[in-house]
Amino acid sequence: MRTGWRWILLGAFALAAGAAQAAGDVAAGKLKKSMCEGCHGLEGYRTAYPKVYSVPRLGGQHPDYIVKALEAYKSGARSHPSMKGIAASLTAQDMEDLAAYYSSGAAK
Repeated sequence: MRTGWRWILLGAFALAAGAAQAAGDVAAGKLKKSMCEGCHGLEGYRTAYPKVYSVPRLGGQHPDYIVKALEAYKSGARSHPSMKGIAASLTAQDMEDLAAYYSSGAAK
C-alpha cells in the first residue's frame, strides 16, 4: 500500500508540472521575443541606465520567475524604465508565452 501512495503522489506532481508548463506556448513565445532580444539577446551586454549592470540572460530561467518579473515591471513593483514600458504592453498570455519560450531551452 505504501508503494501505491508513492505512485499516486508522483503522478500528481507530474500532472502539476505539466500544467505549469502548458500555460505558455513556446512557438508563440518565439514569435514575441523580438522585444526582448535587443538587450537580453546580446552576449555580455551592459546597460548604463539607471546604473551600469550586466543584462541577465533569459534562456533557461524558470517560467514562473519570468512571469513574476514581468508582472512586477508591469505593476511598478520593479522600476526599470525600459522593462516597465515593455511589460506594460504585454498581456498575461504574452508573458506566459515568453516564459515558455525562454524556459524551454530554445534560447540561450
